[in-house]
Amino acid sequence: MTPVPPAAGEGRLPHCSRRGFLGSVAAAGIAALAADASAAARPADPAGPGSAAPGRIPHEVQDHRCIVVGSGFGGGVASLRLATAGVPVVVLERGRRWPTGPDARTFPSASAPDERALWFRSAPEIFGRRVDLPRYTGLLDASVGENMTSVCATGVGGGSLIYQGMALQPTEELFRTWFPGAIDWREMDREYYPRVSRVLRLAEAPDELIESRPYAASRVFADRVRAAGLPLRKIPMPIDWDYALAELRGEMRPSYTNGDGSFGVNNGGKHSVDVTYLAQAEATGLVEVRPLHDVRAMRRSPDGRWELDVEELDTAGNVVRTLTMRAPALMLAAGSVGTATLLTRAAATGAVSDLPESVGDGWGTNADRIYAWTDPTADFGAVQGGPVVYGSLNWSDPTTAHTVIQASTPPFGPDLHTTMLVGYGVSADRGRIVYDPAQDRGVIRWPAAGDSGIRRHIERTARTIVGPSSHLTDTNAFVNSTWHPLGGAPMGRVCDIDGRVLGQRGLYVVDGALIPGTTAACNPSLTIAAIAERALDRIVRHDVGGVI
Repeated sequence: MTPVPPAAGEGRLPHCSRRGFLGSVAAAGIAALAADASAAARPADPAGPGSAAPGRIPHEVQDHRCIVVGSGFGGGVASLRLATAGVPVVVLERGRRWPTGPDARTFPSASAPDERALWFRSAPEIFGRRVDLPRYTGLLDASVGENMTSVCATGVGGGSLIYQGMALQPTEELFRTWFPGAIDWREMDREYYPRVSRVLRLAEAPDELIESRPYAASRVFADRVRAAGLPLRKIPMPIDWDYALAELRGEMRPSYTNGDGSFGVNNGGKHSVDVTYLAQAEATGLVEVRPLHDVRAMRRSPDGRWELDVEELDTAGNVVRTLTMRAPALMLAAGSVGTATLLTRAAATGAVSDLPESVGDGWGTNADRIYAWTDPTADFGAVQGGPVVYGSLNWSDPTTAHTVIQASTPPFGPDLHTTMLVGYGVSADRGRIVYDPAQDRGVIRWPAAGDSGIRRHIERTARTIVGPSSHLTDTNAFVNSTWHPLGGAPMGRVCDIDGRVLGQRGLYVVDGALIPGTTAACNPSLTIAAIAERALDRIVRHDVGGVI
């Protein structure tokens, strides 16, 4: 695939200096927004042209057996399991495909922002900093709400494209404390967590890699955790670590070993949903994945089928075709905010007049905290290998359980003696998503003091780890944000525990919106996928051939 270099100066931030941008974005824990100026080439986009042809926009009506909206963990699991049961499925994904491979330059990197970083309908800011980027169907969608900004990925593979990949399973005590009792932890532990682990091919970083120079920050973190007497373990990751070792040998351009995977790993080797669940689903011949198909509204037709208003886009975000797509079965997997937006819009506009009253409720942040850890005495290195090696799992008390991990910073150039810590934990605090007709989107309403209880525990642990020689900056104190939104259609209130929306035949939720606000001190991905696997087993058993 031939890379196409951007025009000189294209896509740079005009509103802040490099130092100001570096500080704000590093403080937000997302590192930066785009590719190195000398490596910011954009691959020719396989999804379509850069602008729509002039003239009338065509419209088409299509009928299908089952439609899945979203292509992240929930959508990937649903499409594969339904196809395996013989059900033809169409998967609608608003973002583009992001193909990777050795020395690819598909994803944005970390020093000169370009349009690949931002979804064109996103808020035009990154954690409080306004950005002015060319219109593009880019990778990140920031949803700015009341007291909270939520960030999600757009693209085939959903959040798995950009997540660090920490694949943690809660203990039985944690699971029973924070999930409905009707879900059997023993079954989850025996069947569904291991099933997801096999598909994602989880593996811990090898010692050979950890002992290399780029992973000095990982070693410093591990030493500090041990010295503090806190628990330490390697974190299972959906990564083929041979790719990182190959980078050390100079066989590929760095992507893991320089921390440059914050917005996707260009070299490949990351077992994201697009190359695991979705690839297996497409291989059945029964699943069609449609990138750049943005679902704008849903309703129930008089004959009981589900109807979607869909815009087919080019990569500049122009509408090239509109569709009305109908099916007796509709599975929502557009992410917590996306799924909740579709449901709350349908309820508020009367498109589906009898949705459960709790639609939009039970929304949580997984108690995310992101810290910049600066220590002039520590040799973190200007170049830090990633994405994650070690974590400290402080889970002895299920009411205050929390995790702190060390994450690499991207290659900014100068040695800032800084690395990142990420924390998340249990919290009973909840917000909600409310449809705002003026903005035509679901807006997060989050309590100003939300997660304050668990925050104190996370910060105490983080400060214990870094020690008195360090300065710890809680970036959420400046811009409160989460990369792990959960809820909005929670089980027990909007859906049954298998994802069926209460009182709505053929309507399902199979993504993070189904999770009740927390995944019990763990990164959500493994639990979202395991809950979806459990739900699909039951949906296939009881609904295929009838409802579906």
